[in-house]
Amino acid sequence: MLCSPYLHLRLHHGDSHLPTSRDPKTDLLHSFNTPFELKQVHAHLIKTSVPLTFLPLTQVALVCALTPSFSYARRIFERVEEPDLFFWNSCLKAFAESDRPNDAVLLFYQLRQFDVFPNSFTLSFVLKACLHLLDVGNGRILHGYVEKLGFNSNLFLRNTIVHLYASSGEMADARLLFDKMSQRDVVTWNIMITQLIKREDIEGAYGLFLQMPERNLRSWTLMIAGYVQCGKPKEATNLFLEMEKVGLKPNEVTVVAVLAACADLGDLYLGSRIHEYSSRSGFGKDVRVSNTLIDMYVKCGCLEDAQEVFNEMEERTVVSWSAMIQGLAMHGKAEEALRLFSEMIRAGVKPNWVTFLGLLHACSHMGLIDEGRNFFASMTRDYGIVPRIEHYGCMVDLLSRAGLLQDAHEFIKNMPIKPNGVVWGALLGGCKVHKNIALAEEAIRHLSELDPLNDGYYVVLSNIYAQAERWEDTAQVRKLMRDRGVKKTPGWSSITVDGICHEFVAGDESHPQALEIFQTWGKLLEKMKLKGYVPNTSVVLLDMEEAGKEKFLYRHSEKLALVFGLMNTAAGTPIHIRKNLRVCEDCHEAFKLISAIVNREIIVRDRNRFHCFKDGSCSCRDYW
Repeated sequence: MLCSPYLHLRLHHGDSHLPTSRDPKTDLLHSFNTPFELKQVHAHLIKTSVPLTFLPLTQVALVCALTPSFSYARRIFERVEEPDLFFWNSCLKAFAESDRPNDAVLLFYQLRQFDVFPNSFTLSFVLKACLHLLDVGNGRILHGYVEKLGFNSNLFLRNTIVHLYASSGEMADARLLFDKMSQRDVVTWNIMITQLIKREDIEGAYGLFLQMPERNLRSWTLMIAGYVQCGKPKEATNLFLEMEKVGLKPNEVTVVAVLAACADLGDLYLGSRIHEYSSRSGFGKDVRVSNTLIDMYVKCGCLEDAQEVFNEMEERTVVSWSAMIQGLAMHGKAEEALRLFSEMIRAGVKPNWVTFLGLLHACSHMGLIDEGRNFFASMTRDYGIVPRIEHYGCMVDLLSRAGLLQDAHEFIKNMPIKPNGVVWGALLGGCKVHKNIALAEEAIRHLSELDPLNDGYYVVLSNIYAQAERWEDTAQVRKLMRDRGVKKTPGWSSITVDGICHEFVAGDESHPQALEIFQTWGKLLEKMKLKGYVPNTSVVLLDMEEAGKEKFLYRHSEKLALVFGLMNTAAGTPIHIRKNLRVCEDCHEAFKLISAIVNREIIVRDRNRFHCFKDGSCSCRDYW
């Protein structure tokens, strides 16, 4: 027997005349789903002298709405002496919340055509439909009804209109209405902040946030997540700490946002504290929280902690597997990443494009050329995944790192999509490693058009010329940078001790412990030289005396951060350093020796990957 999907909307007291226990007669009364079937039931009621009040009147409205039988339904409502607006409002609500919200708009105009006078509920349901449709045209008409019918004081209606204007891209109208509202609640403010963040106007959103007379947890979470999305994780964590001071406790959404900020910053101290809070609060089973924890621990250099979170998950999504594969790849554990992928397939989880990005990264970082080529082919062949520009970039990086520069160049020329700066940049990086000036110049020609203000590419080319002692060409590149207004990004390294982040730049003498750092480095240098350390001054691409080059090397930012960490952390504990540029060859060699001398694990996260120095070796196996 057919039954209407909208029976749950029978809220009016008129339906309370129905018998409380189901019997064949009751089933018959609920069996109509079309106007024709309704008329058959109606006829049966007349023949059996059963009052019309036994009909489910909301269902009568639903089956007759938007049909020629609309007037027929209205006559039924008149016979039972019930105000019909309630039943039409129930229809509007059902349509607005269904997969056909446009029907709510059509029904509204039909009601107006038959002079059914709308109330605030009518307008709220149709506005909701317009919001689903992003139908700002009809939204303006409904806004007019709100004004004309005197519903200006209805805060819910005005909030919905603001939401509609803002969501439809009419921010000027949304802001005008917002500014004119004599009354606003926290929902009003949150709507505006949400839409400004979506449009990447984080400063505008924060300006409103500061003006809010009161803020709820959603307000704080919106701003924290907004800062993360726009690449300002430090502002996100600072705001979170302010939120804690006012006594608000984060929910799962807040936790995910803060953990994402910690991942970007490499802030293990705060990330671990949030993890403990999540466990106490029962968020441990939330898949999104666990996935973000994996990402946070991976990016903070704590691969074992990430693995522990992964192993404890009761439910894993493709995001969980992909995050762990990517983490293993970043830490130089390519074989484990490939094994995990096999386990993922056996578990019946279908990989996505991010999974393959992790696999290609793993192959690229460890020089697994054949495996990388097989994975690239498998994406489309076995899983129907069309490679994205990121996958092409990984393949060029894989071939270029391995010295197959001509193969990489041919790969670029045969790409079905236009190569971007990342693709040509990968080739340029390989040219630096393998000292191929001709292809480097080819790459820079494309890069100067695709990404003319990226200082990194000019610096790489300048360094390639300097390594070949082509000083005139080096100077020419530097002049080109000045002419184009391109400034070299200064290198820095940071380390967090006791929750406080300390940042160093090359030759930094501003730190309060600078003198002690230089003295400690001198003592450490003596031990390193006894172990066979020879400064690699070839990485100092400046035309100066050898002694000057050595002094310049000794004050690289990552060395200063390391010595500070050795001075201020307990013996035997790992040291975590974050660097915004690529670790130089000399620092890489020095860190291997130091890890053995001080018996410490040193984890460095540079622009490309993680280097885990332990017992005199690095997880990258000197391939980076």
